[in-house]
Amino acid sequence: MAVNQLKAGAILSYVSIGLNNIVGLIYTPFMLRMLGQNEYGLYSLVASVVAYLTVLDLGFANAIVRYTAKFRAEGKINEQYEMFGMFFLLYCGIGIVAFLIGLGLYFNVDNLFDVTMTDSDLGKIRIMMLLMVFNVAFTFPMSIWGAIITAYENFVFQKIINIARILLNPLVMIVLLCMGYKAIAMVVVITIFNIATLCINAWYCKYKIGIKVRFARFKFDFFREVAIYSFWIFLNAIMDRIYWSTGQFVLGIFAGAAAVAVYAIAIQLQHIYLSFSTAISGLFLPKVTKMVTQENDEKAISDLFIRTGRIQYIIMAFILTGFILFGKSFITLWAGEGYEDAYTIALLFFVPLTVPLIQNLGITILQARNQMKFRSILYVIIAFCSLGISIPLSQLYGGIGCAIGTSAALVAGQIIAMNIYYYKKIHIDIPLFWKSIAKMSISPLCIGLVGWWILQNIAIHQVLPLIISIAIFSTVYITLFWFTSMNNYERSLFASPLQKVYHKYKYVGK
Repeated sequence: MAVNQLKAGAILSYVSIGLNNIVGLIYTPFMLRMLGQNEYGLYSLVASVVAYLTVLDLGFANAIVRYTAKFRAEGKINEQYEMFGMFFLLYCGIGIVAFLIGLGLYFNVDNLFDVTMTDSDLGKIRIMMLLMVFNVAFTFPMSIWGAIITAYENFVFQKIINIARILLNPLVMIVLLCMGYKAIAMVVVITIFNIATLCINAWYCKYKIGIKVRFARFKFDFFREVAIYSFWIFLNAIMDRIYWSTGQFVLGIFAGAAAVAVYAIAIQLQHIYLSFSTAISGLFLPKVTKMVTQENDEKAISDLFIRTGRIQYIIMAFILTGFILFGKSFITLWAGEGYEDAYTIALLFFVPLTVPLIQNLGITILQARNQMKFRSILYVIIAFCSLGISIPLSQLYGGIGCAIGTSAALVAGQIIAMNIYYYKKIHIDIPLFWKSIAKMSISPLCIGLVGWWILQNIAIHQVLPLIISIAIFSTVYITLFWFTSMNNYERSLFASPLQKVYHKYKYVGK
């Protein structure tokens, strides 16, 4: 059953990603034009500021998944239920702290943004911030249920709920935008859907999985072990926030709402790009934890790292090559005039980000082995260095300056340092990994160079020519990559679902 859940979860992950991207392609241009660049910039600014409160999770959500999987592998049911009670109480306390910090931000909006914002803008920021702070505070104690569902590998339910949310949220927002509501309405809708999702998760855990929460004597020894494990994930969360939220905050102070809006579009594209990789690796923590707990076979783990990285690279190389060739035309047609710099900013993210994205199973391995210390400390140091670089660069070059600082940090930390660490300390065969990836990269490189040369003489300013160009590129790319870059296992992995569908409909036709 777990294997079926894993496969179905991976498939539904990509279904949800596909739907999310399709909905984004349709909904985002409409939303940008209905809101306007300034209003969208205000929304993005508040979202990035409040996102800092999510680091108060302190890495406990991941700890719930890891220790639940561990206790299940060891057959310790009672310990699970007592752990859930401990985490629920901890999250209640964290939710209160988050709300109090959020109130502090609410009462200091003028001090932070009065130089670049009007009085009307500041008023909207206050309302959105208060709503988002409440959302975050409520999420903390209720987030335990989603982590439990992941630990029990019930991926299908989670993905179905996520798909429903992807479809319903923009439908409701389109109606409200047509009625004249703006950014504040977006925050209200997001809050309502979030509360509903969390409550559904709680119901599922109680009545479908049969989870119990027991409030027993607080076990300080166990909490100390969990806290040490979670601390390094917490530092990693701080790094993520500095990487992906600080730019908008800095631009809000020094450049205004319009610059924030352009940067936010690039961040949105970065999230989409990232999701194509994490959809697979995010499902492997329970599996890898069992491998570490029961077998600890380093060669098997290394082989899984390389095999998963190759599969992720098949997808990421296709998206990256296509974006390099058509991204600028796409952004102009999709987001509209005034967002052209988002292409350069997004590329500064995409190119260095590709390496850690095809290696993100390494994070799962570190979490399963409780070896997050080095990575977390390294990333936090580099993230703060990135912030130090981004502030003066944002004053000189706006959003592109912020992106340069982030890109430099990605290269130094997530590419150079971590590959050395994976090889020397975790004993993953990194030379074999890169030898394998290098062979796969010949086709994307050749197609990219030829495509770039062709597009130098062709200007794409309309949707239909863009669609035709992407279709031609995709046909050539997939055909060449299939025969020259993929091995038999990978070809069978992608062909098997199509063959099953074909044989099913062939049988039904008879």
